[in-house]
Amino acid sequence: MFTVLSRTFRERQVWAVAFLFLLIAVVFPLTFDIFRLNLMGKYLTYAFVAVGLVLCWGQCGILSLGQGIFFGIGGYCMAMFLKLEASTPAETRIQTTPGIPDFMDWNQLTSLPDFWLPFHSFALTIAAILVLPALAAGFIGYAMFRRRVGGVYFAIITQAISAILTILIIGQQGYTGGINGITDLRTLMGWDIRTDEAKYILYYVNALCLMLVVLFSFFVMRSKLGRLLVAVRDKEDRVRFSGYDVAGIKTLAFCFSALFSGLGGALFTLQVGFMSPGFIGIVASIEMVIFCAVGGRLSIIGAIYGALIVNGAKTTISEAMPEVWLFVMGVLFIAVVLYFPQGLAGLYRDYVTPFLHKRLSFLSPSRFACTPTMMNAQQPIQRDDHEKNH
Repeated sequence: MFTVLSRTFRERQVWAVAFLFLLIAVVFPLTFDIFRLNLMGKYLTYAFVAVGLVLCWGQCGILSLGQGIFFGIGGYCMAMFLKLEASTPAETRIQTTPGIPDFMDWNQLTSLPDFWLPFHSFALTIAAILVLPALAAGFIGYAMFRRRVGGVYFAIITQAISAILTILIIGQQGYTGGINGITDLRTLMGWDIRTDEAKYILYYVNALCLMLVVLFSFFVMRSKLGRLLVAVRDKEDRVRFSGYDVAGIKTLAFCFSALFSGLGGALFTLQVGFMSPGFIGIVASIEMVIFCAVGGRLSIIGAIYGALIVNGAKTTISEAMPEVWLFVMGVLFIAVVLYFPQGLAGLYRDYVTPFLHKRLSFLSPSRFACTPTMMNAQQPIQRDDHEKNH
């Protein structure tokens, strides 16, 4: 039995995935009340960003400090659909201009802007959530990668873009809700998303979508594309000299990370009922990188644990000492970079895995079984008759 366990332990990724989703799908719902479970559902949406960063940063070596851009695009697309559903003429009859969101009426707009019109359709909204972040990443990425902009320069540029987008959203208050964002989101196609039952369902929707993203990411990492991503990270010039389009490969990895982030942003909006520019800017984007760094930028499962642990710590510390959290986050990031560059996944690989292997091999029945050599050694020496006579 223990021999079988020791052998199957080598497939630790399979066991790690199974344990993680057992934790998410069974343990958390049975352990937490609805308030804490709703928080956990919010943390799961951040895990989408962390998984995307594993493909982008861990596998391909592209550090993006602007993942909040794509998280916000997905979140605002969903928020616009939900806000239009809550802004029917019947619901807004007390406004000066019924049929438009309340913040538009407060800013004296008299008609719905044209770019809001497609978000009357749920199908177009889903398409926008999946396509717009990837298109934005494709435009940003290819424009820089074909000029061989990378490393710290790429990170700074993406951070600057996230700051610009935040300022733009805040400045266009009549069209975007300004600094308050889009709030008071109540229903999804007539279904009240504020009830406890809805929170449970949305939690499981987040978990299911995350599982699909994880499986897809493992598929990519084990494919030829995944090997190319690692090759670009380690030997970019050699890959280019081999005839591959390095800019295209890096752009594709960046688009995958943007797609996952946009999906996470849309689910975040459903889970919490609002979206604001605070989830797009520099601080939010750096926090997203910390999720991945703490969990391990080379490990999909580690990145998910990083998102859950860091956000859980943020909530716990912020409840007790709100002013301390930013300092804790900074110290945590510096400590990970200096002393644990592979994050929790690296610690697990270097310390926990060897310990478990040692324990399993110690408990294995083969340790106590008598091998043929041992059996022969235990038998008395049979002396022939000639030796007995002498």
